[in-house]
Amino acid sequence: MSGRTLTARPLTQEAFAPFGTVIDKAAVAPRPMNAGMARRFHDLAEVAVLGSGGRAVIGLVEAQPYALPLALTLVERHPLGAQAFLPLDASPFLVVVCPDEDGRPGAPLAFLTAPGQGVCYGVGTWHGVLTPLGAPQDFVVVDRGGPGVNLEEFTFAQPWSIRIPDAV
Repeated sequence: MSGRTLTARPLTQEAFAPFGTVIDKAAVAPRPMNAGMARRFHDLAEVAVLGSGGRAVIGLVEAQPYALPLALTLVERHPLGAQAFLPLDASPFLVVVCPDEDGRPGAPLAFLTAPGQGVCYGVGTWHGVLTPLGAPQDFVVVDRGGPGVNLEEFTFAQPWSIRIPDAV
């Protein structure tokens, strides 16, 4: 399977920028609220919503871990809205994205989040499935609801093998 194996690298805003936004409270200065008893990390990502009747919706996802190395066969994209995933605990998870090559996904890139980081995939970004590591993980998802077809899936003819660094 030469050339079809990749290793996840740390998730950074610079590396992820072509695909969306890294959601990380370290990126902004907090604002005090509730008489100083809370800190708000405001405007960490924009969830774009396209199409008539579209609206931003919030949901919860309970995700099961995948065996590693990950055999990546399926990616998806959402042409009518961005999609954000925020973990409800500090456990890292695997993020897979692909550049668009004339309407089809190109070679994937894999990232490993730092504890507490989330992602917001840009509109139309090819991405892998939600992939917790080692144990089930819960996420808040913010994406588009409303009329229209907002899911395209692509199955690779040959799977990609994705591993994470041994230090994780």
